[in-house]
Amino acid sequence: MTQPIDVFTIGFTQKKAQQFFELLLKSGVRRVIDTRLNNASQLAGFSKRDDLAYFLKTIGDIEYIHMPELAPTKDILDAYKKQKGDWQTYETKFIDLINKRQIEKVLSPELVNGGCLLCSEAKPHHCHRRLVAEYLNKKWGNVDIHHL
Repeated sequence: MTQPIDVFTIGFTQKKAQQFFELLLKSGVRRVIDTRLNNASQLAGFSKRDDLAYFLKTIGDIEYIHMPELAPTKDILDAYKKQKGDWQTYETKFIDLINKRQIEKVLSPELVNGGCLLCSEAKPHHCHRRLVAEYLNKKWGNVDIHHL
């Protein structure tokens, strides 16, 4: 039996910086894989791309990688967020997208193991980071998912 791949997920909204970084440190995360389409928005606060990379490295020697291929397209995101679409439609479209992108070939188990998928949603229930983790588990079969 192959070793399980530990993948973590976290959202930054509704978290103060202290809570966010302590969750990452306590879990032993080695790298944050940013799955956001737009990671440089002023609204992102401490999780703005360049600031986040600096804080992660300085606070916990945690690597930062932005992987927009793990993000929904603007069209899929807008249909759900701005036009108040339903979650089931969003989920179906997003899974189709990552299937077409073959993210299981873009990512390697070595990159994902000990990594933490980041997006903005506070909880994983209606979030694409959970869908990415679950998709990888279906493709690779040995992914242990830990939502922080």
